[in-house]
Amino acid sequence: MIPSNGGYVWWPNPIDVNSCCFTHFITQPPFLLFTFPYLKIYTKMVGESRKWMILIATIWIQAFTGTNFDFSSYSSTLKSVLGISQLQLNYLSVASDLGKAFGWCSGVLLLYFPLWVLMFMATFTGLLGYGLQWLLIQKLIVLPYFLVFLLCLVSGCSICWFNTVCFVLCIRNFPTNRPLALSLSISYNGLSAALYTLIAKAINPEDDTIYLLLNALIPLITSSLALIPILRQPPSQQLSTDTAARDSSIFFILNILAVITGLYLLLLNTLSSDASTSRVLFVRALFLLFLPLCLPTIVYAKNWACRSIPARFHFDSPSFNLVDIDNLQLHKELIGSEQSNALNIVGSYDSTEKEEYFGKVVEKDRLILLGEEHLARLLVRKWDFWLYYLAYFCSGTIGLVYSNNLGQIAESLGYYSQLSSLITLYSTCSFFGRLLSAAPDFLHDKVDFARTGWLAVATLATPIAFFLLTASGSEVILRTSTGLIGLSSGFMFSAAVSITSELFGPNSAGINHNILITNIPIGSLLYGLLAAQVYDDNAGSSIQESLMHEASVCMGRQCYLKTFIWWACISLLGLFSSSVLFLRTRPAYDRLERNRSFLSLYT
Repeated sequence: MIPSNGGYVWWPNPIDVNSCCFTHFITQPPFLLFTFPYLKIYTKMVGESRKWMILIATIWIQAFTGTNFDFSSYSSTLKSVLGISQLQLNYLSVASDLGKAFGWCSGVLLLYFPLWVLMFMATFTGLLGYGLQWLLIQKLIVLPYFLVFLLCLVSGCSICWFNTVCFVLCIRNFPTNRPLALSLSISYNGLSAALYTLIAKAINPEDDTIYLLLNALIPLITSSLALIPILRQPPSQQLSTDTAARDSSIFFILNILAVITGLYLLLLNTLSSDASTSRVLFVRALFLLFLPLCLPTIVYAKNWACRSIPARFHFDSPSFNLVDIDNLQLHKELIGSEQSNALNIVGSYDSTEKEEYFGKVVEKDRLILLGEEHLARLLVRKWDFWLYYLAYFCSGTIGLVYSNNLGQIAESLGYYSQLSSLITLYSTCSFFGRLLSAAPDFLHDKVDFARTGWLAVATLATPIAFFLLTASGSEVILRTSTGLIGLSSGFMFSAAVSITSELFGPNSAGINHNILITNIPIGSLLYGLLAAQVYDDNAGSSIQESLMHEASVCMGRQCYLKTFIWWACISLLGLFSSSVLFLRTRPAYDRLERNRSFLSLYT
């Protein structure tokens, strides 16, 4: 140990640290001036490397903890073992979604516990919930229906808590490119069902109950792997323009890898007919998931390149973050000036359009500024929030309920043997929908279109899909509709985090988003009840009715025909709500663009 200005510096043994000349040399200003810049660069590079390791850890967590998406894989077996009706099975699905209503608990727990503790709390609640269900479905234990309901509820809580961990990690480590980090991380959650299907086929293609065991154990393994990066989080750093540009290029590379991974699972999963082939495909999928580990090397190489390559080759700084908190007050002043100058115009518009009801809906109490904080009591008084809530309720939530019923839908139409490929199709299309939610960020400089407008376009796919299912029950239509619903709902799930932050403030986004997703258990209950009631009514009158331990099975198109008609009409309401939300918020997005252009000219 070498004393230096009251402290100690570690040095390797081969150096003669007892030499008076050596000690004198390292404590002199010339030596410190020579080494300090390199130590600073090294510290910064290590911090950037750890930041990307955090993102990779969130990708792993999301990819292997979306355990609610494979419910339809074992729901028919669970229904048979318990001897319950479709209505009772729906209540179990609702219980899993009801766990999302307790997402606020994770925020409260973060006030008292570090992130890694919350992650393992989610892990062990999932281990308890899914583990006991697996023992039940293996007939090793016997549990009453009410306890099974509670186990599904606990399992749903674990999924929501994992999401909270990933959201917080992305927001803390990528404050500038927050939408890109969130959309990329959330996207991999859509691959969970495809990955679990591949693992289940690799172990035992004939055993549907294996999904519950995988749901219990795989999140534990994933959390253990992600623990080290989470414990070694880098300190927060102010990003320079060059660093922000380098981050954008790395995000672009990561999205390309994500597209390759999704296409691989979508196109090659159909080849996994036997266990040996599935094992090979799964190993290759793991390679694609571990490939981003080379990012630290990419960061180092780009740091070297930025010092060596002339400035004319550098990337321009991205403008992905639509709401710059540091300039929020200046935006307010510009908006105030703009409103005072345009007051007469607005008043004239109101006077001429007052007779039209639609004009009133579009103009009443609309948002003026993006990124302004809305506390919960102010949020629930905003028309824009309830339009947003209704759009989510009538589009994304219906897609989730559809995936929960996919097992019975495929069985009733006579395609139960294709269930695993249908689940993989929904999962991968949901993944691509989540990836597409980053399009407003990547195309922001080329396509000036509000994020709420992209949302309205995405919701269009849902009513189209249900009208197709109403018209025909063929396998091609079933696959096409499943893919469209997966794309639409996946986009909604991922884009909702960024939209909530932009419309109602980034600092309140956690609480506001948990308020928003209360529509999921409500919609799961109502839409599921509708589907279950139609299913049970047709099961009782079906000629091909069969009883398995008192569990009724409905066969034929009529089992879900009325449900599809209702869901199609409801999703049209979601399309209407998202369109009105776009019309109401478009001036705020346009105003932000004008103000940002003004700032770029004078800063």
